[in-house]
Amino acid sequence: MRVWHELTDGDRHGPLPALLLVLTLATGVVDAVSVLALGRVFVANMTGNVVFVGFALAGVPDFSLAASVVALLGFLAGAFVGGRLGRRHTHRGRLLRNVALVELSLVALTLLLSVWTDLLVVPAALLAVAMGLQNSTARRLAVPDLTTTVLTTTMSGLAAEIRRQGRVTAARRALAVFTMFLGALIGAVLVLHVHRAWALAVATVLIGLVAAVSTVRSRGSEPWHAVTSSA
Repeated sequence: MRVWHELTDGDRHGPLPALLLVLTLATGVVDAVSVLALGRVFVANMTGNVVFVGFALAGVPDFSLAASVVALLGFLAGAFVGGRLGRRHTHRGRLLRNVALVELSLVALTLLLSVWTDLLVVPAALLAVAMGLQNSTARRLAVPDLTTTVLTTTMSGLAAEIRRQGRVTAARRALAVFTMFLGALIGAVLVLHVHRAWALAVATVLIGLVAAVSTVRSRGSEPWHAVTSSA
């Protein structure tokens, strides 16, 4: 129980680890939508997306150069905006609340587009902006191993430091991997067997939950609210 308390509601990070895990779950869902329904493009994992651009330039079938490039530009734009917002906030709870609300609007708009149109590039761009915004915000919140969009460093740390990492660190890393996997699984099942709109609806609900909880938990004054260099 002590590990769970430190992971989800400790004095240092408050509810941020749990909320970032929810966003990681949403990321898995969103990337499942983008890869399976928006022209084989990643909107959160830019390492994979750069590789996809190479595939498209080489003429590999079914990879969209336009979607990949737009996703890259959208992610960079979202990260830029997120960086500016992060520098203006000294309250981590309010920062997460504000970013989650913007991200919620972008994903909800993508959901509406998926219901009423067959567009691919525009939804990919909107989702990429949302993921770039989320990623840069997670960096500003500075909860170790919870970037919410990439797992390479997390998995490397989980394996390389298997004997030296504490229980909280190991649990956080393992949960980050699991939630991304679970999100991708849920998203893939919904895209393949129902419709991409249902997967986007799940992502919308998850991000909305983060916005709601961060709004409530941002009230008052708690130690985890302050942005510090050691956050």
